[in-house]
Amino acid sequence: MTSLTATAIVCSVRPHGEHGAIVRMLTAEAGLLPGYVQGGRSTRMRPVLIPGNIVRGAFRARTADQLASLSVELEHSRGPLLSEPLPAAAIDWTCAFTAASLPEGHPYPALYSAMSAVLDAVEAAPAARGWAVALVRYELLVLAELGFGLDLSECAVTGARAELVYVSPRSGRAVSEAGAGLHKARLLRLPPFLTEGGEAAWDDILLGFALTGHFIERDLVDPRRAEMLAARERLIERLKRAVA
Repeated sequence: MTSLTATAIVCSVRPHGEHGAIVRMLTAEAGLLPGYVQGGRSTRMRPVLIPGNIVRGAFRARTADQLASLSVELEHSRGPLLSEPLPAAAIDWTCAFTAASLPEGHPYPALYSAMSAVLDAVEAAPAARGWAVALVRYELLVLAELGFGLDLSECAVTGARAELVYVSPRSGRAVSEAGAGLHKARLLRLPPFLTEGGEAAWDDILLGFALTGHFIERDLVDPRRAEMLAARERLIERLKRAVA
C-alpha cells in the first residue's frame, strides 16, 4: 500500500463513472498527482473540488501503478472568485495549464510555490494589474522547468547584455536592437519587465503573453492538449477588453 497526505492545489476535475471524479492536484512534495474521489460529483463535494482551491488530500493505492483513491478536505476556497470574469479566467487557465503540462509524480517545488503565489495574487487583486505580470512569469517558469526555458541573459547575435528587445522564435534566445538588423519583423518582442523586473504597462503585459504563448504552443501543446489553449484565449480576450 502506498499513501501520501499533503496540502495540494486542485488543478483539474474530470467526471468518472456515475458519481465519481478523477482529480489532478499539485503538491509541493510529489508534484502533480491524480486520484479518484468517490462521490466527487455530489452536491457536498462540488464546492470542494473547484480548480484553484487548496485542499488536504489523502492518496491511497495498493501499488504505485494504480490510480489512487483520494479523499479531500477543503482548506481554502477560491469559489467566490468564479463570479468575477477576469479572476475566474486567470484561475481557469493557470490550473488547466498546470494540469496539462506537468508529468505526473515529479516534484516541482518551485512551480508549486509560484503557482500558489499567482493564485494568491489573483485573489488579492482581482483588477489584474496585480497578477498579470506574475502569470507571465509563471508561464516562463513552467517552460524552464520542463526543459524549454528561454535565454534572456544576452543577445544571441552580439553577446550584448543591454537593449535586449527581441526574442528569436526558433532558439528562444534574446536579441538586441543592434543584433536584430533586418530581421526585426521575424522576431518576437521582449517586454522590459522580463529582463529588468518591476511593474509593466498593459501593452508590455500583452507582449509578454504573446511571447510565452508562442513557446507554449510550439513546445508544450500536442493534439491531446490543444483544448487547454481555449482557456488561455478566454483570458487574453478578457484582458484586452478590460484595458481597451
